[in-house]
Amino acid sequence: MTDYTEIEKLYAGLRVSDVRDGMDWIGLFSKGSVHRDIRPLYEGARLCGPALTVRLVATHEQAPPMTPDEYTAWAYEHWYGSKHISPYKADITRGDVVVIEAPDLGVGQLGSNNTLAFKTLGAQGVVSSGGVRDVDECRLQKVPVFAQFISQTMTQGRIEYLEHGVAVTIGGQRVNPRDLVVGDGDGVIVVPHEHIEEVAKYAWQEALNDKRGRRKMYEQLGWALDETVQVD
Repeated sequence: MTDYTEIEKLYAGLRVSDVRDGMDWIGLFSKGSVHRDIRPLYEGARLCGPALTVRLVATHEQAPPMTPDEYTAWAYEHWYGSKHISPYKADITRGDVVVIEAPDLGVGQLGSNNTLAFKTLGAQGVVSSGGVRDVDECRLQKVPVFAQFISQTMTQGRIEYLEHGVAVTIGGQRVNPRDLVVGDGDGVIVVPHEHIEEVAKYAWQEALNDKRGRRKMYEQLGWALDETVQVD
């Protein structure tokens, strides 16, 4: 299953922890949980959608000596024209999560501009094993970003686009195109596309058990019931 409308129906309201439980219930104990270093950029970031996978790699090309004006032309015409390109933008469909395997070279390949561009094209947000910059603007814009680190550094002379629509590795986990990617304050988990429905079944079993148990304690404490304990 990769249709976003169907995924919305199955997974709306499920937490990463619930999905983790669903994965365990079908025997995928060591699969899915992306390394804890890949974290949400801001509190409240949420993702749940099919993966559009992208691979970036370290470049062999070194910027030659040049004047600042020559560097401007080189960066915009050469680097962003032929090296760090984004052909995958044409393949974004509503609800996609852009998943980027990037080398850990201290490069902030995500920023306020390209993450917002993903959003305008219909993507929910982005998960990357690389870095993010412009964090104040990114947090203000509220496009969900999950990344391994914050860095000021741009991409030119450092990393470049290789391919997209292929299997990638993020935080120690394989992500195939159209696998389900779920993210919240507990991090990111990947559900293989062939297990999406079965995982949802048991994730909801455990989610509802949790809601019912906590609802009873809310009532004992005299607390107002919030959305996390609503079961109907």
